[in-house]
Amino acid sequence: MSKTVGWATVLILIAGIIQSSLLSKITSFNVIPDLALVILVYISYVNGSMVGQITGFASGFFLDFLSFAPLGFNALTRTVIGYLVGIIKGTFFLDIVIFPFLLCASATILKAVIITIVHFLFNANTPVYSFTSNLLWLEVILNGVSAPFVFAFLKLFKKILEPKKEN
Repeated sequence: MSKTVGWATVLILIAGIIQSSLLSKITSFNVIPDLALVILVYISYVNGSMVGQITGFASGFFLDFLSFAPLGFNALTRTVIGYLVGIIKGTFFLDIVIFPFLLCASATILKAVIITIVHFLFNANTPVYSFTSNLLWLEVILNGVSAPFVFAFLKLFKKILEPKKEN
């Protein structure tokens, strides 16, 4: 389990760096796909809630240093998402396109809800999604569309990212 969490955290950090440096330069409408979230969703669904929440916390904590968010903000958000996605491990067949799209689109909406709740409860100095704005829904679509490609890429690393099956 620790090997999976370590490799997943490294991949999420690389995705976070790519998002904040490369993808932010070529974006349209100031919306970029949250590749780190998509990777977390894949790891959580394949490995379960324990690996999902540990990976979510570790990667979220490191992503806090890449962003202007308060320390622990991304850690909280991604821990909850990792846990909730991990709960449904194995309940659905992981097809190629539709399920990854729905799973990552739902995780993006869940991220927006968690951020709104944290902002409301703590009056945090964080950006809040507007559910009537097109920016949130563009990010939902971008994350959903990128999910099948990211999931296919991550399946290349099945040996280090997925648990060993016992006979």
